Formats: sequence, structure tokens, C-alpha cells
Amino acid sequence: MRAAFFKAVLTAALLGFATSAGILTAGAADLGLMTSGPGAIGNCSEIVFTCENGRQYPLCPIAVSVVGEVVTASLHTGHRGGTHVRLVPMGVGYRYAGRGVWLDGFRENALLNFGKHSQIACTIQRS
Repeated sequence: MRAAFFKAVLTAALLGFATSAGILTAGAADLGLMTSGPGAIGNCSEIVFTCENGRQYPLCPIAVSVVGEVVTASLHTGHRGGTHVRLVPMGVGYRYAGRGVWLDGFRENALLNFGKHSQIACTIQRS
């Protein structure tokens, strides 16, 4: 009797876990920038921000989640090589923040901020 009860509880728990994992994966697409997967680490040509000031800023993934979401990266702004940025959970859209620079966006549109008073509109060009 106990074995049947334990089996039913375990089945229910695993079913709940599988259902919640599916929901989290479906929502991840709007929470951060997606790559082709772990093979994209160090690839600076996959995600490039083309901005209104005529410059391009590549984002080089350092760490990628299991679903292919960029967690940490190096944003190459032309100042001392790359600036280390990290994904900040926003709920809707994404924010990658680093020292003196942050990037707010939703899907292919983004705003690149250099401090409090300098903001540039950008779009993502994927290779």
C-alpha cells in the first residue's frame, strides 16, 4: 500500500516538474538574447548591434544557458576592448549591464546606454 502511494506522489511531482520546465523554456525567448547554443561562446559575429550613430557593437557570449540564452558576454564598444556585461532579469525584454554601459531591449530592438545621458537606438543584425 505504501509503495503504491509513494509511486503516485512521485509521478505527480515529476509531472509537475516537467510541466513547469516547459513553461520556463517557452518564456525564455523574450528574457535574453538567444544564440545557436553553447557553440556560440566566443563567437563575436553572431550577435551584432547596428546603431543609429553608424557604428556596430558585437556581443561576444561568455556563458550561455541550456536553452541558448546569453547570460554573460563581452560588449565591444571600442573602449579598451570589450566591456563585461551580465543579463539582468527584467520580466519583459532584456537588460545587459556592465560598468558604465547597459543595453535595454525587446527582441531585435535595443537602446545602448553609455552613462545617464547618452543613449543610442540599435537593432540586432544576426549572421
